[in-house]
Amino acid sequence: MTAGGAGHNGRMEHAIRHRVPVSGGSWVTVDVFGEPGAPGLLVLPGVMSDAHGWRDVVRALSAWPSAAVVNRRGRTPSGPLTGDYSMRTEVADLGAVLDALGEPRAVFGWSYGALVALLAAGERPVRQLIGYEPVLRPFGAEALEELKAADAAADLDLAVEIVNRRISGFSAEYVEALRADRPTWEMLRRLAEPLYAEIAALNSAEPRPLGRLAERVDLVVGARNRGLPPYGTAFEDVRALVPGAAVHVLPGQGHLAHAEGPAELAALLDTLAG
Repeated sequence: MTAGGAGHNGRMEHAIRHRVPVSGGSWVTVDVFGEPGAPGLLVLPGVMSDAHGWRDVVRALSAWPSAAVVNRRGRTPSGPLTGDYSMRTEVADLGAVLDALGEPRAVFGWSYGALVALLAAGERPVRQLIGYEPVLRPFGAEALEELKAADAAADLDLAVEIVNRRISGFSAEYVEALRADRPTWEMLRRLAEPLYAEIAALNSAEPRPLGRLAERVDLVVGARNRGLPPYGTAFEDVRALVPGAAVHVLPGQGHLAHAEGPAELAALLDTLAG
């Protein structure tokens, strides 16, 4: 693996990991790929996702000199959520990362991460903001009580089932296939630890301007979700609040494009490099 930039196979290689202190004594880690000193793409994953899950996307990028992937608090090796966790916490964390690493060419957020990025760009200037299927309250509100009970019982298996069936709308067969893949299921169980707090924070967030200080906003929706609940309809709600945004459709993909079509998602991100 090289110290920075593309490796011998033309893929962007991991260069360094930063640890950024945030409020409440917690911290977030940021994995930087490519050329650490060259401003590039900052990636902010959403719920049920971490920095590791985005490695195939960032390694496939070619139009960005670097890509920095935030591991949001609540997932290893970043620190805990802390008791006062809210959407304001997430916005402040992103601000701390931007202050520590410097302004990137673009901030790319996925799902919950896209909402965090849009909220942050309502308060501080951002050159370019790219959001893949951002969500907005009351997203997932119908499952909050079930998630609360699962969280109180520390039943991570149930939490994974709830987020896939009740919130994302996947079939029972899809969930059972996930459960049969033990490494994948264990990964999802770990990612579900902060799930209730995150969905509760999303649905408790005060309405705020979205993306108004971004010089450019690009919103992306997967073709399989366009116009359909829950992600396509949430996308349209966000789009209505960001009237100047350009809209892009990723053919053949749904919400999990980073896992199901990382090369296709990377290619689209390359076309959006300003």
